[in-house]
Amino acid sequence: MSIARSGGLRNHTPELAILVMLIAAPVALPHLGFSIDLLTRVLNWGLIGLGFDILFGLVGLLSFGQAAFYGVGGFVTAYLLVSGTLTSVWLALAAGTISAGAFGLVVGWLAVRRIGIYFTMITLAFGQMAYFIENSPLSHYTGGENGIPGVPVPVLGFGEHAIRIGAGLPMYVLFAVIFFGAYVLARRIVRSPVGAILLAIKENTARVAMLGHNVPAYKLTAFVIAALYAGLAGGLLGSFQSYMPPDAFSLETSGQLVVQTIVGGANTLVGPLVGAAVWLWLRDNLQLIPGLSTLWKLVLGIAFIVLVVGLRRGICGEIIHWWTERRTLSARQAAEAVTETIEAGGAVKPALSRERDATLPLPSPATGDSDIALEACALARHYGGLKAVDGVSFKVRCGSIHAVIGPNGAGKSTLFKMLLDEVSPTSGHVLLFGSQVTGHGVSRTAQFGIAKSNQLNQLFPNLSVRKNLRIAALARRRGPLRIDLLRTADSLPEVEAQIDAIMALLDLAVRADTPAHILAYGEKRRLEIGMALATSPKVLLLDEPLAGMSPSERAATCALIRDIAQTCTIVIVEHDLDAIFGLAERITVLYEGRLLADGTADEIRGNQQVQDAYLGGLHAHEPA
Repeated sequence: MSIARSGGLRNHTPELAILVMLIAAPVALPHLGFSIDLLTRVLNWGLIGLGFDILFGLVGLLSFGQAAFYGVGGFVTAYLLVSGTLTSVWLALAAGTISAGAFGLVVGWLAVRRIGIYFTMITLAFGQMAYFIENSPLSHYTGGENGIPGVPVPVLGFGEHAIRIGAGLPMYVLFAVIFFGAYVLARRIVRSPVGAILLAIKENTARVAMLGHNVPAYKLTAFVIAALYAGLAGGLLGSFQSYMPPDAFSLETSGQLVVQTIVGGANTLVGPLVGAAVWLWLRDNLQLIPGLSTLWKLVLGIAFIVLVVGLRRGICGEIIHWWTERRTLSARQAAEAVTETIEAGGAVKPALSRERDATLPLPSPATGDSDIALEACALARHYGGLKAVDGVSFKVRCGSIHAVIGPNGAGKSTLFKMLLDEVSPTSGHVLLFGSQVTGHGVSRTAQFGIAKSNQLNQLFPNLSVRKNLRIAALARRRGPLRIDLLRTADSLPEVEAQIDAIMALLDLAVRADTPAHILAYGEKRRLEIGMALATSPKVLLLDEPLAGMSPSERAATCALIRDIAQTCTIVIVEHDLDAIFGLAERITVLYEGRLLADGTADEIRGNQQVQDAYLGGLHAHEPA
């Protein structure tokens, strides 16, 4: 029991540290030039920064439109109170926060389908449009350039016993309580299954989609969360200073938020708060220095450059990185030593030593009356005049190992991408147990029961083996989207059992906590297969699983494939023909995008056209 309590306490160390800091700040920091009002303003920036850090630090989406949601929350709250529509500050604050979230839903729906600079530009455009609308069409409600004065302060209690939260320490305490609650919630979000998937999206977006998660929907979730935090901070701003300023909508607000987050450290949650404290303290105190009153912005810019160059991860980011590296140094060095040993040709545990009765909690591959698991119906993919795949049809029997082979350039990889709907066919379609899956997109196809391991490893390199497999296993357990923000990512017993079983099958149990980028190449290949397997597929597509392996690793992987075939149907593309003829029950041969042959291993081995294709004797003008 003491161990459990100790572990639980360690898990809440960040929350306890924030609580101590909030209590100590109004006592210690005024001696360093922080007034109580400045500390309250820092908390306001830290509050909007919590949501922005989830969006930018966790997911990697850089938004320059957060001022729009900050302004919407602030002006809706202020207008409802000043106009007399609502008398309760708390109800008005809730309305303002919800309004910001609704606006974020609209903007995010348009923005998250774009990536990189295009996403950023869309958020910037909406931020500028919101600023224009606030100052012109809606100036009657927002006060235009004058803003909204006379915003009442919050009140605790009712009637004659009600307590007005005045300026100074009472307002700071209110902001500190709200910030602490918001921080605890943000921590829960980061540690939830949703947070785990959002981090994986930042690491490898395409792979998350291939595993069956609805990537745009998860991005939109993060975007709305950030908008809600911004709306709450904006609503509190008006009550704090009894005035809602028009510059809440300005681009400078969004830019300052980005700067503060980078200075403090992205993906730390506390970074935006620390960055805001540094930024605002420098801004206020530089102007008090004789000779710098007119140059303070220049000095502030230089200070920002020095901080960014000297502390690449930000203030909190560097501290957390140093502490993590120091704490995990011995474990990382041990993991790297194991990798070096494996790559030197030693300590490669053959799959034959694995328990042959290893079982996995996977669904039965048969879901209908037909014994055909997967069927390609006249699949074609044309790129202008180039016919990468041209009218290929074949059937994969349920529970079998079916191989697709052919010389380089035969169209095998393109065919595999069409089977998973990564690439839309020019014509034709794919049936899974008689139901068409083509046209649904890669995420839905994965949810239908088709999974794929890639020729080039598509892992989450900075996540451990267990966390890589967890991202995959969560897709089957939770579907394409589930907003479960208040439970931890490792709290699903079925998912953890799935992960343990797969790690045992892959001989990776002892490497469970090793980051994927430290693994030896053969281990990475097994993990690549394991991630596809963790989605509990009905049909597993293996794209050159033996590529780059040593002979012993090839033997181990072939044994692994035989183990997997006891549970689900396998379609494999591989250049190692000896392995293919030893594994596959039926083989489909492609040549220059066309179907050359389809039959049993013995039929393909004796097929003269197949021999000519591999020996260079068959040409495109000859009939196939």
